[in-house]
Amino acid sequence: AFVLVYLAAVALVGVPLLVAEVLIGRSARRNPVGAFRTLRPGRAWPLVGWLGVVTGFVILSYYGVVAGWAVEYCWRSLTGRLADLEAMGVDAAFEALIHDGPRQVFWQGLFMIATVVVVARGIEAGIEQASRVLMPLLFALILVLLGYAITSPGASEGLRFLLQPRFEELGWNGVLQALGQAFFSLSLGMGAMITYGSYLEPDKKILQSAFYIAGMDTLLAVLAGLVIFPLVFSFGLEPGAGPGLIFITLPKAFLMMPASNAFAAVFFLLVLFAALTSAISLLEVVVSFAVDEYGIARGPASWGAGAVIFLLGVPSAVVSGFLGHVDAVASNWMLPVGGLATAIFVGWGLSREEAAAGYVGSSGSRGGFRAWHICIRFIVPVAVGVILLQNTGLLG
Repeated sequence: AFVLVYLAAVALVGVPLLVAEVLIGRSARRNPVGAFRTLRPGRAWPLVGWLGVVTGFVILSYYGVVAGWAVEYCWRSLTGRLADLEAMGVDAAFEALIHDGPRQVFWQGLFMIATVVVVARGIEAGIEQASRVLMPLLFALILVLLGYAITSPGASEGLRFLLQPRFEELGWNGVLQALGQAFFSLSLGMGAMITYGSYLEPDKKILQSAFYIAGMDTLLAVLAGLVIFPLVFSFGLEPGAGPGLIFITLPKAFLMMPASNAFAAVFFLLVLFAALTSAISLLEVVVSFAVDEYGIARGPASWGAGAVIFLLGVPSAVVSGFLGHVDAVASNWMLPVGGLATAIFVGWGLSREEAAAGYVGSSGSRGGFRAWHICIRFIVPVAVGVILLQNTGLLG
């Protein structure tokens, strides 16, 4: 049931908001702050762009710490040291990692260096080239794991758990979680799609591009589920959620498999590549802002922003509970507020003619405009508003 609601959320909320963000970026050809200022100069709207830049800063600061966990587990698998987790106890090993500040800072630093190196090289030499390499590798790695997972004993139980609708168990909270997941997985509300939209050619069809992005993201998410849950159920483990599923439950499954280090290495490389692509998009928001607004060269802007973000992430690594609090603020408030403001700006702040001009560009195609405009004016604000109300506790 969650998968079905998630797909509906992507189609009715995610894609329309994705189109809106790309439209803003392509219309203005600027970073998030500059884009809102260009389209509505002298008004309060640029604050929405500022929120996107700050959100990118905040999320990447703790995201680098979490990605650092994947770096360590990837390193353990590639060096044949996965069995060390069994000797220590998988649960205890993960607890030891997340309470070891210096070790987390070390892995976070390595991950941030890799992210900065890509972004500093620029759009074509860095980001586009990395995408051309990482995306095929992501699919290749996930297909390797999928082949094993769906042929393992007990896989059918895992597939039923993932795909069989159980609406009575979903509840209102499950619906809102699906909405929130669609929001986060598509990088909405953080200025990333506005930034990438500023690089989109005028003759490209925005709706087509948005469906491609959302489709690839959703396909990867579904394939990951088809890998994870059959493996979990095949070895009689309890399915969980969040970091515990990735860093406790799945390592237990890998340790029960033949060639455990090889399969674990493939999986954690997959997690690491996915994390790197997300981190690149977050850092690019900040770097494009520094380049556009202050004329800083891309190289110094990338290394400077990366260093500041790394330092901001240190408390998430060394202070117990800090990461969870920062994540709650960013996920529950900053992202939805940014998304809601963007929807209101495009749906109500821009005239229908301005929105249509940005939507069409030089492609000459208005296909889907009317349906999209209805969604961005009514459905998206209501849906995101409900998420915010839920986060306040007013909906119970």
